[in-house]
Amino acid sequence: MIIMKLIITKHAQDQMLLRGIDKEQIIRVIKRGAKVKQTDGLLAVYSYLKIAYKIRGDKYIIKTVMVE
Repeated sequence: MIIMKLIITKHAQDQMLLRGIDKEQIIRVIKRGAKVKQTDGLLAVYSYLKIAYKIRGDKYIIKTVMVE
């Protein structure tokens, strides 16, 4: 199993708490979701979740977490 190094911004942490989303769900969305290139990173969409993130080296910086 590949371990992902997540760095979750304060904004994303707040959104996770508000929406009841955990780290395992974020990892699942990044691994399995469709990716769309954005100005500063990627948007992964899987099921009812969207994760905006960017990759810096071996780290995944989670910018925000959304629910459709």
